[in-house]
Amino acid sequence: MPKSKKLRIVFMGTPDFAVHILRGLVACPLADIVAVYCRPDRPAGRGHRLAQPPVKRAALELGLPVFQPVRFNNPHDIMMLADFSPDILAVASYGLILPDAVLSVPALESLNVHASLLPAYRGAAPIQRALMDSWKKDCVSGVSVMRIVQRLDSGPIFAASEVPMADHIFGVYHDLLASEGARLLVGVLEDIVSGRAVSRDQNDSLATYASKITYEDRLIGWNRPASATHAHIRAMTPRPGGRAVFLFHGRPQSFVCLLLPGHVGDALSGVAPGTTRIHQDVLMVACEDRWYVVSHLRPEGGREMAVRDFVNGYFRGAPSYDASGYVGLSSG
Repeated sequence: MPKSKKLRIVFMGTPDFAVHILRGLVACPLADIVAVYCRPDRPAGRGHRLAQPPVKRAALELGLPVFQPVRFNNPHDIMMLADFSPDILAVASYGLILPDAVLSVPALESLNVHASLLPAYRGAAPIQRALMDSWKKDCVSGVSVMRIVQRLDSGPIFAASEVPMADHIFGVYHDLLASEGARLLVGVLEDIVSGRAVSRDQNDSLATYASKITYEDRLIGWNRPASATHAHIRAMTPRPGGRAVFLFHGRPQSFVCLLLPGHVGDALSGVAPGTTRIHQDVLMVACEDRWYVVSHLRPEGGREMAVRDFVNGYFRGAPSYDASGYVGLSSG
């Protein structure tokens, strides 16, 4: 295609991750965003008022037309999409299944930005699942740009880039991946315009799957290495939050807390996993091999606070320390 011609792009995405990709496309001189598709508005908050998805808010701010079909099984919706005569369908965390009738609309490619190094972590929650595994020595992740096919996240890959997980929490790593995904997508568009675009098939034998995060996934367990616990809490921060249940000795009620990332502490032996102590204003929970040390937490429904403030507030007075300076707790 002529290098001077802009690519007519229909963008499809819904959450914050997709906003980064959309803004990257808007800044790309090769891209002409002719329409933006996202999921319908949904009730949110205590008042259950309809809330606009992040992509819709961003698109309206950018002056782009927005469309919100419930699903793509209506011939009218597909005809409307075809009327935009797109060269490229660019998708990032859209949330709707796209039938072949949609994927065949663009003149050149249907592309998806996926937050993993495919074929690893195909599916709904690649960022959090990768972070949960980040304590393993061989675990790496990143972002890929692929051609969309009917099988889940299994299309040929045009570009991929590793993004180190380091000690990042979900919120930080999410933004790093989204920014890199936007950069990769623009690079693929440049390759398409110049005729240099090349894709490679995925090796399905290496595929792993990142299922949606469930309520049970939020529960922090202690019967494993402390580094695994640390990775789990990071993967749940700031949302949806890693939950732990604590029972204070002598108190009839339990306390559900959202734990904020701490650090792996000293080695231990002869201490049952889940044994919990408070020492020098930090919460220490025994894992399989070491203590896990937390300085801040958030009681469910409450605000973030230091462990010292939590103990003072929920004990309704000064706690009684034993000779070691510990307060007895047990985790659920």
